[in-house]
Amino acid sequence: MPAPSPSSRTPIALYALTAGAFGIGTTEFVIMGLLLQVSADLHVSITAAGLLISGYALGVFVGAPLLTAVTSRLPHKTALIALMIIFTIGNLASAMAPSYTVLMIARVITSLAHGTFFGVGAVVATGLVAEDRKASAISIMFTGLTVATLLGVPAGAWLGLHFGWRATFWAVSAIGMFAAVIIATLVPADRGQQAPMNFVEELKGIAHPQVLLGLLMTVLGFAGVFAVFTYIQPILTQVTGFADSAVSPILLVFGAGMVVGNLLGGRMADKQLVTTLLGSLAALAIVLGTMTFALHSKLAMIAFSGALGIAAFATVAPLQLRVLQKASGGQVLASSFNIAAFNLGNALGAWLGGVVISRGPGLGAVTWTAAVLPLLGLAVAWWSVRLDAPFSRRSTAVACTETSL
Repeated sequence: MPAPSPSSRTPIALYALTAGAFGIGTTEFVIMGLLLQVSADLHVSITAAGLLISGYALGVFVGAPLLTAVTSRLPHKTALIALMIIFTIGNLASAMAPSYTVLMIARVITSLAHGTFFGVGAVVATGLVAEDRKASAISIMFTGLTVATLLGVPAGAWLGLHFGWRATFWAVSAIGMFAAVIIATLVPADRGQQAPMNFVEELKGIAHPQVLLGLLMTVLGFAGVFAVFTYIQPILTQVTGFADSAVSPILLVFGAGMVVGNLLGGRMADKQLVTTLLGSLAALAIVLGTMTFALHSKLAMIAFSGALGIAAFATVAPLQLRVLQKASGGQVLASSFNIAAFNLGNALGAWLGGVVISRGPGLGAVTWTAAVLPLLGLAVAWWSVRLDAPFSRRSTAVACTETSL
């Protein structure tokens, strides 16, 4: 990659990555607003249609390391373009799917590009900027994902309502083609010959305790988020008492919070990574826990929806950067694994929330149960930071010794 410019301006290539992230984020979550149309058109239950979400998440979890290995011999720019082509083909197949089985397969094909795109994209993004702006670069790329939740998903749901669910996937396919073109145009070519990935050595890097702890933080943090977010509609309507028509505007508040939290977390992590990592996980646990006391207040729930978006995505940049820093020599695979961990947290949180609702105390207990997960993530983060301490003390001792000599 070209050497980062000393300028404080954001490289335009970052926005090309943002466009790809927007398309991927839209296709991942838009199915939530199309379940009724899909179930009616393909003659399956709503529960079966909901498995299209789980299938996508598990596809990301499995596909991220595999596709990273497959594309490892490609220059990063070429890999990103290839991934957007796979993404586009998957969405075209979804738009034309004649049956539920074909649609599920198409969704899994689409998901394969997800983790590797964000994994390679994060490495490319950090290579475009100076050392003190790496977390911000990651957050700018992930802004595409948050804007997808804010605008892309509601727009896709509107398209599905008025023109059929297939129209949504045609539109996302067009976004994928557009993203491939601007990545090809704006992202600089890799500088020099890229060494092929030694998958075994990369896996050894992933096996580093600090990398594994970072991945566990990601799983726990986002399991807490999705334990609530997956069931936000019934929580708002059946517990808080909102009308069905109020759910979409409240989700816009949540989406706006995601955008703010994502950018805020990136800027703070550039200044104090460890403090931001611990603080954002603590904030997420506090928001989820105290949200329990706001469930029966409409005004408070609107405010907490925005706060949850902020707290949830303030964790993204510090979690991603932490894993990148600890995975010396295996950054692309580690970055892809971290995206897989986000999606594993998605699936785990949705499952746990379902258990609380169907077999436990019910909808009203989902928020405080969810709060336990980022609290566990905070404990893991604290342990990880403590493991850093002996190294820091040794480094200081060596520096003092050299100074005295």
